[in-house]
Amino acid sequence: MLKREATDMLHQETTTFHGAHGLRLSADRRELPGSERGTVLLLHGGGQTRHSWARTARSLAEDGWQTWTIDTRGHGDSEWSPDGRYTLDDFTADLYAIVAQLDTKPVVVGASLGGRTALAAEGERPGTLAGLVLVDITHRTEQSGQSRVKRFMTGAPHGFATLEEAADAISAYRPGRPRPRSLDGLKRNLRRREDGRWYWHWDPQFLGSTADAGYYSPERLRRAARGIAIPTLLVRGLHSDIVTAESAAEFLDLVPTAREVGVAAGHMITGDDNDVFTSHLREFLTTDVS
Repeated sequence: MLKREATDMLHQETTTFHGAHGLRLSADRRELPGSERGTVLLLHGGGQTRHSWARTARSLAEDGWQTWTIDTRGHGDSEWSPDGRYTLDDFTADLYAIVAQLDTKPVVVGASLGGRTALAAEGERPGTLAGLVLVDITHRTEQSGQSRVKRFMTGAPHGFATLEEAADAISAYRPGRPRPRSLDGLKRNLRRREDGRWYWHWDPQFLGSTADAGYYSPERLRRAARGIAIPTLLVRGLHSDIVTAESAAEFLDLVPTAREVGVAAGHMITGDDNDVFTSHLREFLTTDVS
């Protein structure tokens, strides 16, 4: 089938999953009618939304995969936790609930927070997933990189006067990356409040004490990694300050079914080089999972 024909036939809808304790999680489903290659579930990183996966999800759907992109709790259009709970236990409980609502075991693609969630979920309940793709995340991360991410996420507690200000903040965080010609895409990650200012659209409690209370300990994730026996791909940003070559090597020793590919990008691989990332993902799905 020609790519244009696949694009024209592509079905997309926005729907809702119920996470742990019934928390409503917004999701987009994309698929070609009659496609049966399998299901791919894409989990974004902290502070992002499901829209960060749009290009990749559309490309995989055109290949015949049913794809789901989900706003995790406290992010995007999903509900915020009523009690401010954003621990790894909460995110994994949501993932278990989502998988239970699918018709088949998915391959999960997780960036950063989404990858930690999938790693813990599969390692602590082996057989939950059909395959695992970790996007610049392993059991162990560099503290300097983590601190830089947190400084960016907490750097505008009073929001931005304009979308241009928000774009300036992103450019400072990711120097060297071309500034987008249109700022409309930022509206997916920001919301304008009654005071007229633009704020990141995630629950500020996400970065509260529960998120840093040891739930993401390397020891826990190392134990989980030892329980993984499904096809696994680690996509590492060669310029990342989050995952080093050493931690990647450790992870490959922990997970015999894993292999690694490098992308000339920073931690935000899908934003830095989406086409190269997607090509690696398509190859994995074809050769390792199908």
